[in-house]
Amino acid sequence: MNAKAEVESSGMDTVKLLLAVVLLVGGIALFYFLEEYSTLVRVLGLLAVTGVAVFIAMQSVAGRRVWDFARASRTEVRKVVWPSRQETIQTTLIVFAMVLLIGIVLWVFDMILMAIVQAVTG
Repeated sequence: MNAKAEVESSGMDTVKLLLAVVLLVGGIALFYFLEEYSTLVRVLGLLAVTGVAVFIAMQSVAGRRVWDFARASRTEVRKVVWPSRQETIQTTLIVFAMVLLIGIVLWVFDMILMAIVQAVTG
């Protein structure tokens, strides 16, 4: 839990988030509706509308929470000790070998069970 007091979202936050969603849906609809324009212009327009919608959403309590979560996640990812290339290759080869081994064992069990079923059923 954060030491900060939790701020309840207000009705204005709901309006902001609703406006952001309406902008996104409208931008996507216009992207497909205005097919006579070049794809570059439509993509740039969609990116602009998306940027405005994200800016509006970030002004709400929920948007700030998402931003704080993303920053905290980035900090945690920096703390991770990532494996070296050699460790990654060795682990991958072990996984491939085990998958192959289990596949062969299951195939042998299947062949044995199939032989038993054929012997019982004739």
